[in-house]
Amino acid sequence: MARRTQAKELFTASEVARFCQVDLKTIHNWADRGEIRHFRTPGRHLRFRRVDVLDFLRKYGYPIPDILRQGRPTVHVIEEDAQQLESMKRSLATRFDVTGFSDPVDALIAVGSETPDVVVLDVGGTKIDGLSCIARLKASDAARHVRLVVYSGREDKRARALEAGASAFVSRPDIQKLSDTIQSLMGHTSAPAANEG
Repeated sequence: MARRTQAKELFTASEVARFCQVDLKTIHNWADRGEIRHFRTPGRHLRFRRVDVLDFLRKYGYPIPDILRQGRPTVHVIEEDAQQLESMKRSLATRFDVTGFSDPVDALIAVGSETPDVVVLDVGGTKIDGLSCIARLKASDAARHVRLVVYSGREDKRARALEAGASAFVSRPDIQKLSDTIQSLMGHTSAPAANEG
C-alpha cells in the first residue's frame, strides 16, 4: 500500500489558538470544558488530532487553514463483493490511499494497527452487523477519531447508522458523492459532509 504524503496529524494548543485567532488560555478553557477533543502528553501538554481540530473549526464556523488540507487521507473500504471492491478502490485511489477488505473482520483488525482516516462500510453486509461495528468503533478510544462513512443502498438504515456514530451516509451507487464526502470530512473541501444523500 502506498503511504500518504506526510501531513501533520497532531497540533499544539498554540497552533489551535492561532487557527481560531484566540489566546492560549481560551484553548485550555475549551479543552477543560470538553468543547474540543484532545489528549495530554506524558508531560501534560495538550495535543489535538487533525480530525478533531477540523470538527471543531467546522462546528464553530472557523475557516480551515491550508495545513489541515495537506496530505492524502488513508481510506479502508470494506466491501464483501470482490468485483465491487475493486471498482471502488480504483475510483477512490485518485484522491486517497485506499486499502480494500472483502472480509470485515480483517478490516476491523487493520483499523487497530493501521488507524486509517476513514472507514467506508455498508450496513447491509451479510458477514457482520455494520451498525454494531460503527457503535463499537466509536466507543473505542483507539478508533474514536476514525471517520466512518456508510456507503449503502439500505436507506432504511440511514438514521440508525448516523445515530450509531457514522460521520456520513452516502447512497449507492454514487461513488463520486462518496469521494466528495470523504474529501469534505478530511478538510479538503468546504462542502458539508454529514447526512450526505
